Amino acid sequence: MPSQKQLKWSQLKVGLTVLAASITLGVLIFLMSGTGGMFTHKIALKSFFDDANGLRTGAPVRLSGVDIGNVTKIRVVPDRQLTPVEVTMKVNTTYLSSLRRDSLTLLSTAGVLGETYINIDSSQAKGETVHDGDTLPSRNVPDFSDMVRSGQSTLQNMDALLKRLDRIIAFVESGQGSVGKLIYDPALYNRLNSTVTEFQKLVNEVTEGNGTIGKLISDDELYQKVNGTVDKLNAMVDDLNAGKGTAGKLLKDPVLFNNANDTIANVKKLTDDINAGKGPIGKLAKDEQLAAKLENIINKLSMISDRLEAGEGSAGKLLRDPSLYNNADQMLLETRELLKSVRENPKKFLTIRLRVF
Repeated sequence: MPSQKQLKWSQLKVGLTVLAASITLGVLIFLMSGTGGMFTHKIALKSFFDDANGLRTGAPVRLSGVDIGNVTKIRVVPDRQLTPVEVTMKVNTTYLSSLRRDSLTLLSTAGVLGETYINIDSSQAKGETVHDGDTLPSRNVPDFSDMVRSGQSTLQNMDALLKRLDRIIAFVESGQGSVGKLIYDPALYNRLNSTVTEFQKLVNEVTEGNGTIGKLISDDELYQKVNGTVDKLNAMVDDLNAGKGTAGKLLKDPVLFNNANDTIANVKKLTDDINAGKGPIGKLAKDEQLAAKLENIINKLSMISDRLEAGEGSAGKLLRDPSLYNNADQMLLETRELLKSVRENPKKFLTIRLRVF
């Protein structure tokens, strides 16, 4: 039977073995964790955010999903109003070549309910390699709560839309409104059936060649007339292209174009002369004295016509005085009677009597 001293020594050896194994296991785990442990050189980097969003000290820092460090300090800087949360992190220098001064830091979440960590995005970074104490720019990414808040209004609108849709469906199912009557009213179905029947009759009539439309579709004579008309139109177009007839010469004869061009040139020259005040028409258009004379003559003619209308003067009396017309008519009658008497008895008027004293 072992002594008490031997039992204590055995327990001490087991305890020391377990302690050494635990220390060794912890060191190996720490070295294999990706952050490098105490035997790997690290640099400190900073970044500022508007909200920590549940970030804690010791949270992982990842580059493209790979752990490269941990968050060492989180504090609020009152002087920075837009981004007051300062996050200090230590990262492994093994990944230093992939970290740039313009790399972006983002607060990401591992899944919907996972922990918050810092993700560094260097996909668009082209700056210099970071140094110890540099500050990386940050970019805010909406978290799950932000997405829920932004989608809340959409859900409310969808709920209101579904309620309206339910009311419309209930309204339609009750047979009310145009759509409801269209679905549930048998009279509408009967009318539609009757319309289809009438349309079928119309199609049969057209197919059999009855009526105007039927003859238009089935009668070969109409086709022959249309074909003949098209042939005549083709012949007319050919004659026009050949320069035959008046219209053909109008299209093809260059003499007509030259004459029209000369006429237009002469008209242009005439208008230029008129605008320049040349010739009688030009003077008539441009000479102010001639225009004043014409205006004076027109005014005088207007005065004369007014006096004639008023019956003034000989010409006015000739137009307005009825006695002059009556006297002239009476004189013509008497002259006619005199000529008649002379023709009937010329001796009476042509006898010459001589008296000798």
